[in-house]
Amino acid sequence: MKKLVRSSRNRIITGVCGGIGKHFNIDPIIIRTIAVISLFISMGVTVLVYLVLTMLVPSEGDFKS
Repeated sequence: MKKLVRSSRNRIITGVCGGIGKHFNIDPIIIRTIAVISLFISMGVTVLVYLVLTMLVPSEGDFKS
């Protein structure tokens, strides 16, 4: 079973979108585009979700799989 981790290679800010893209086998650019569109639609809720994911999702190098 694959674990959701923040990407250490495919990161722009913290690697959350890169990690989600890798976990679901989707291009991270699509995830980032959805996040940016959601940012404007949700009036900032996306920023809070992104910050929570940054704190909760471990980085790739934080544990051994």
